[in-house]
Amino acid sequence: MAEVKRLVKSQKNRTICGVCGGLAEYLDLDPTVMRIIWILLAVFGGCGLLLYLIFALVMPNE
Repeated sequence: MAEVKRLVKSQKNRTICGVCGGLAEYLDLDPTVMRIIWILLAVFGGCGLLLYLIFALVMPNE
């Protein structure tokens, strides 16, 4: 039976809260790529910082 992935904050790929590391592990991406995407969302989309705060509050720890 296949293991079910859970979206959790990362403890090993943690810079601030572990949100980008956790999303990167869940999506099988490099954590640096996820951080760059998040920075681009924050700078150009304007919603990156708000989304990060929501994820930091909602996502459980590993």
